Amino acid sequence: MSHPDPTLAAPRARGLRLPEVLRGREFRRFWFGETISLFGDQITLIALPLVGVFALHASAAQMGFLGAALLLPNLLFSLHAGAWVDRRGRRRQMMIATSLGRAALLVTIPLAYAFGLLTLTQLYVVGFLFGTLDVLFYVSYSTLFVSLVPRERYLEASSLLNGSRAFSFVAGPSVGGALVQALSAPVALVADAVTFLCSAFTMSSISPVEPPTEAARSGHLKAGIRYIRNSPIVRASLLATATINFFNFVFWALFLLYATKTLGVRPGVLGLVLGAASIGGLIGSVVTGRLSRRMGVGPAFVLGCVLFPAPLVLVPLARGSYFTVLACLFLAEFGSGFGVMLLDITGNAIKTALVPDRLRARVAGAYMVVNYGVRPIGALVGGALGTWIGLQPTLWIATVGAIFGVLWLLPSPIPRLRELPEADE
Repeated sequence: MSHPDPTLAAPRARGLRLPEVLRGREFRRFWFGETISLFGDQITLIALPLVGVFALHASAAQMGFLGAALLLPNLLFSLHAGAWVDRRGRRRQMMIATSLGRAALLVTIPLAYAFGLLTLTQLYVVGFLFGTLDVLFYVSYSTLFVSLVPRERYLEASSLLNGSRAFSFVAGPSVGGALVQALSAPVALVADAVTFLCSAFTMSSISPVEPPTEAARSGHLKAGIRYIRNSPIVRASLLATATINFFNFVFWALFLLYATKTLGVRPGVLGLVLGAASIGGLIGSVVTGRLSRRMGVGPAFVLGCVLFPAPLVLVPLARGSYFTVLACLFLAEFGSGFGVMLLDITGNAIKTALVPDRLRARVAGAYMVVNYGVRPIGALVGGALGTWIGLQPTLWIATVGAIFGVLWLLPSPIPRLRELPEADE
């Protein structure tokens, strides 16, 4: 059950046109903390691998192990974390603790570096523990969200949070790169630690009324899996997004190599091209609510499942002059960034409205196991296919395969959803 903040009903201030959901003090603080934390995450995505490259001279295989250490907890712990959080409750306290824990983990790297004690083993351990705390944070997140946002504002609140994520993709890597260059990669991680402290502080300043917990009983761990299996809407959504994610990671395993080696795009220019996805994402986060009201939330989600992968066909199609190649890549990234926001915002709103409060963390955990589990598999398949049949044919398979993910939605109730569905009993 959601618990609207009474300040949402406050009269509109003269000349101030804030989104209605931001007029609620508690969500406003939550959104502010999350925006800062998402910005810091982008710093870590650059700084942590560069610690391995510059401070420890890691090989390609060692960098792969570091990436695996960050992703592995999603496969190992998501299901159990969801069951534990649903049984334990106190989601806000869990999110505060995991924010503080991630800040502490990041600080150990510059400290060890300063004393000449930093090792690759420490990076692996920090990456694995960081990923574990991430899992606990995000399975708690879905339940806390509905405690802060009234049902009629789910799309608006999701648009704001996804807009913050898109903005962090635009500005975060640039700031991260500048910090690494000015301060060194280990010291740059201190900036991200500060963002997690800010997130913990903002969450400690709110007091949402959380839904009750459910006493443990037989089948508690598998309840999220059973719910997804029996829900035609959530099951179709998971099958579609997991298919898209699998082929998308096949694509991204080879994209940078194809763009630089085959198409001859310089790394600096490629970075600007990739920024187009963030610009498309920002625009998508702004217009998704309007599109959903006009065409219906279900059709908007279906459209997002097409618009996310479809523009990427321009990558294997790109040829001709250097300008034409850059134009194809720019349009591919821009359109894909727009589509992924449309997909994420409407998909999250549908699941938030539908899943019962008592099952939210378990459903989130079961969803993550599949949706995140296919990603490293897709990357491995992409590398194998690229070696076997070549880069361009593999990119064609990846882009067309991802578009076919929408087929899972067509026989489901999703294309007929005009409004958010009622919560399941």
